[in-house]
Amino acid sequence: MISDRELWACANEVMHQHGADAALHVAERIGALVLAGDVAGVTAWKEVARRIDALQSGSGTLN
Repeated sequence: MISDRELWACANEVMHQHGADAALHVAERIGALVLAGDVAGVTAWKEVARRIDALQSGSGTLN
């Protein structure tokens, strides 16, 4: 299981590396993991996506 801190760090790094395309990158990763049948990976990347959304909206909190 990936810790909350690691998920936030991953979200921050994806935003740093992909900028405005961060959400697209995450969607592509999730799609690839779905095709591979990696349920845990999909779950983790969905959590990263939630954190990217929070960071981009400026709230910094999860709803």
